[in-house]
Amino acid sequence: MPNPSRRTAQLAGSPIRSLAPLAAAAKRRGKTVYHLNIGQPDIPTPKSFMDGVRNADISVLSYSPSLGIPETLSALQGYYAEHSIDLSPDEMCVTIGGSEAFVFALQVTTDPGDEVLIPEPFYPNYLGNSLVNGIKVVPITTHVENGFHLPPVEEIEALVTPRTRAILFSNPANPTGVGYTREELERLVEIACKHDLFVISDEPYRELVYDGETTSILSFPELRARAILVDSISKRLSACGARIGVLACRNETLMSTIAKMAQIRLSPPTFSQYGLIAFLKDPNHQDEIAQMVERFRARRDTLFEELQTIPGVICRKPEGAFYIFVKFSQLDDTAAFARWMLTDFENDGETVMVAPGAGFYATPDKGCDEMRLAYVLEEEKIVRAIAALRQGLAAYEQVRGEVQASI
Repeated sequence: MPNPSRRTAQLAGSPIRSLAPLAAAAKRRGKTVYHLNIGQPDIPTPKSFMDGVRNADISVLSYSPSLGIPETLSALQGYYAEHSIDLSPDEMCVTIGGSEAFVFALQVTTDPGDEVLIPEPFYPNYLGNSLVNGIKVVPITTHVENGFHLPPVEEIEALVTPRTRAILFSNPANPTGVGYTREELERLVEIACKHDLFVISDEPYRELVYDGETTSILSFPELRARAILVDSISKRLSACGARIGVLACRNETLMSTIAKMAQIRLSPPTFSQYGLIAFLKDPNHQDEIAQMVERFRARRDTLFEELQTIPGVICRKPEGAFYIFVKFSQLDDTAAFARWMLTDFENDGETVMVAPGAGFYATPDKGCDEMRLAYVLEEEKIVRAIAALRQGLAAYEQVRGEVQASI
């Protein structure tokens, strides 16, 4: 029987979704599973967006233009202007989610064998898509003790080689919630200009900032030909299933190539674009996002406070997004613990699903004592989830040797 390609055989799968079968089995046994593993908000998608989908005047559900419906691009132009980002419609491409946008960005800036610098821990799909495209991820290791902020410029610059082509990061960051300061971004700008690199900034959590301010990569004029913005409506609109993302770049040559890539994959979703158009036409759309931000702020504060009640926890309050990356000094294999929580543990019929930390790293053996928690549930559920986690950690101490011996 033929084997799969080498480039796909090396894929590890998602640490965010890999335990889903165990969670499903736990639910069939009657357990309540609190999902802190995945960035899927439970907040209703705005009514104006859903009305735009329902009321779309379409008699034939045809392909949309490869770069996006012109009205979508015009609406996005207005949205970015609200955030002091000046873009023309021909500097944007509507994509099938933010995932396609960063895949396009990687493919247009690198060739097989090239290298990309990425702060770790990072969104696992950065690594998966790099591997599939023959790109080597060179990690910029960051640490929980300083809230996963970037190291000094000298430490980052030492990682640059003749094969380095780009720097990729999310800001605010998934999975750590760190919000990079302007000074930190200036370090990356300095390195990019000095070494002739592209900078790819993934910014779907732009509004979800609770401390400080976020700075878009497109705000640096010296990066005009180097900066690529990756974006998505999934998080700010609680519309993950809409699969609408954006790639924006002021480099005409890159955008010309992106246009060809968009043609090859045909078109982005039609109905979802009409939903987005309707939402951005709603005069209250900024208020709706602001209300969502405040709900996530309250959830962040609740989760952080509850985590402080667990002995051995090391974490910093995240500045943005809706994740917190936590180190547990009492664990050396959070993947085994996460599985056990779903298969063997319950607290009054409840348990919790988390994302083990190792899958967010490229450096071997990193993150084995860490996990990502997403504060996408109501505060009451977060309190119950952390109660289950706290009880689970205490119970696991008694059986850890047996669990690890059975793996």
